[in-house]
Amino acid sequence: MRLMDLSAYRALWRTPGVFALLTAAVVARIPVIASLVPMAFLAKDAAGNFGWAGVVAGAYSVGMAVGGPVWSRLADRRGGRGVVIATGVAWGVAMAVLALMPSDAYRLMPVISGLAGAFVSPVTSTLRAAWPRIVQGSRLRAVYALDATAAEVLFAIGPMLGALVVSFASPRAGVLTAAVAAGISIWWFGLRQPPAVPHDESKGARLTAPQLLWHRHRLPLIFAFAFSVTAFASVSLGIVAFADAHGNRLIAGALETVWAIGSLAGGILVGALPGRRKSYVWRRTLLVSTGMLVCAFATWSPVSLGIALMLSGCGLAPMVGALYERLGAMTPESVKTETFGWMQSAGMAGGAVGSAVAGVVVEAFGVRYVWVMAAVLTLVAAVTVLRVPPHTPADDPEPVERQAVPQEA
Repeated sequence: MRLMDLSAYRALWRTPGVFALLTAAVVARIPVIASLVPMAFLAKDAAGNFGWAGVVAGAYSVGMAVGGPVWSRLADRRGGRGVVIATGVAWGVAMAVLALMPSDAYRLMPVISGLAGAFVSPVTSTLRAAWPRIVQGSRLRAVYALDATAAEVLFAIGPMLGALVVSFASPRAGVLTAAVAAGISIWWFGLRQPPAVPHDESKGARLTAPQLLWHRHRLPLIFAFAFSVTAFASVSLGIVAFADAHGNRLIAGALETVWAIGSLAGGILVGALPGRRKSYVWRRTLLVSTGMLVCAFATWSPVSLGIALMLSGCGLAPMVGALYERLGAMTPESVKTETFGWMQSAGMAGGAVGSAVAGVVVEAFGVRYVWVMAAVLTLVAAVTVLRVPPHTPADDPEPVERQAVPQEA
């Protein structure tokens, strides 16, 4: 019995447009992720405490939660190209304003960061919705795993790039660089968007937001994602606080990178498994919770925490990929982008809470308890998806190109 099966990856490699679209999405998201570390330090330096950094990050997440469904719904109806490009430019402008505002105006930072969050381009939701239009069968399962894994590449590169600019230049330079880079890279991704899927009116009207969300399986999946992102956001702020406590801000980027590399390894491994057994989302989520708890007991040095983050990270991409796959499988084609938009918004709402609460936890109890909180949150996520049906292996038909991806602008 084979332990590894690379045929799905080989099939994806032969599918026109898949890796070009995935690469464009990763590059488009790097500046957005890279901006988080310098934005946290910018707020901390302006106000003098990490509690304010949590407030600014929380406002940013709330903005994302509000804007995400709006742009995703619009992309379903009018196509992703215009929506992605317009929001990408607006995000860059808002972040440039945040970078250039004087330090004594720090009380306005939550307003500007919230506005920037509202204009975060729906790169993630349009990408997740595009996969079922391009591939199917085992290739679809593999591409969701690869997608979640590729996301970890940007979490490995982004925070390190942001930390490098902070260390060798300044937080302002980090935020401003991200703003400029995002305008270019998101434009490139937007040009590669496939056309919108027309809705068949003979099958009834499009689902309304309540109809879309109030579903016995979609709603638990969205809630589980929200709890998970709450945990991840708290850990990210905990890493920044851990680095500051050790007197070297570059540690933040290094630990984020190590955490992401662990997730990258786990995602690649899962994508190469034969996939002949049922896969339950709650099992993968419970594994992540266990990893978070291990990290809580490894905060005595950067090396020990790095090792724990590497090990715990191995479960991240497999869990997130499973959440994506299950939600996509249970959503009608004409509203997939909106569904993933709601998922991202729920996650960002959770991230707002996680960032704000993590700042309070750091100040009141210490960095270690951020990982305790994350372990509890991911445990709740696992319980939430207990009744979600597992992914069941099925025979993979011969590759069929379902929709072409634009190869050139």
